[in-house]
Amino acid sequence: MTDTMVAGAAQESPIIRAEHVDHYYEGQSGWIHALSDVNLEIPRKEFLCVIGPSGCGKSTFLKIVAGLVKPSSGKVLLNEAPIAGPGPDRGIVFQEPALFAWRTVLENVEFGLEMQKIPKPEARKRAQGVLEIVGLGHVMNLYPYQLSGGMRHRVAVARAWALPNADLLLMDEPFSAIDAINRMTLQDYLIDTWTRAKRTVLYVTHDIDEAVYLADRILLMRPSPGRIGRFFQVDMPRPRDRNSAEFNALKSLITEEMHKSADPSEDNEALTEHAI
Repeated sequence: MTDTMVAGAAQESPIIRAEHVDHYYEGQSGWIHALSDVNLEIPRKEFLCVIGPSGCGKSTFLKIVAGLVKPSSGKVLLNEAPIAGPGPDRGIVFQEPALFAWRTVLENVEFGLEMQKIPKPEARKRAQGVLEIVGLGHVMNLYPYQLSGGMRHRVAVARAWALPNADLLLMDEPFSAIDAINRMTLQDYLIDTWTRAKRTVLYVTHDIDEAVYLADRILLMRPSPGRIGRFFQVDMPRPRDRNSAEFNALKSLITEEMHKSADPSEDNEALTEHAI
């Protein structure tokens, strides 16, 4: 275990530990090497954003952590136990909210709690509380078709956040289909929710601005096959000023490094870390 892998982490064991993870899948023209020797530790209650060029295995790694995909070799541990499949200890938010059209906003958020056999009064109270945090208390009795796209995404976040045993929230480009202004609003709601009730977040994004705004730490992955590239520690206080010199300096640095990582002729040093 290196200092760069757990910079700023507490001494307790990480919530996620990936050890020598390789993954292949069969594509149209043969087998594709998606991930190569991925070693990673994620401290508890860290907000980690994973970025990188297309094809660097960001979403594949997230699906392995979710238990939706089994790695070809290596292992991923959740709370020091091997991940064998999906479970109630992880909340997942994908690009599409995937809400139940026949259930109200409140009933959508209650769904996961019902699946965990949580008593109805407790489930309702918890769902209502989370909806208030994400700013949707006033629409909890409406149906998804009555909401804007941004509101539907907030419901999806609330549904994952409401799970009482989900210490880990997995988010795969959840706001990518939203326009820029509403995306920034959703980012504010997300970081406010996380600040009020911290848990570990693994957040996959293509958006460097989004990563700098949200993350405690940013992992830049290298492509073909996907592997660990470089970590960036983000020490700016929240709420962050997108117009500050610090913010834009880090954006510029990551943009430059991403261009390098997308070029197979570049031989960037892995597991280096930059703090700002």
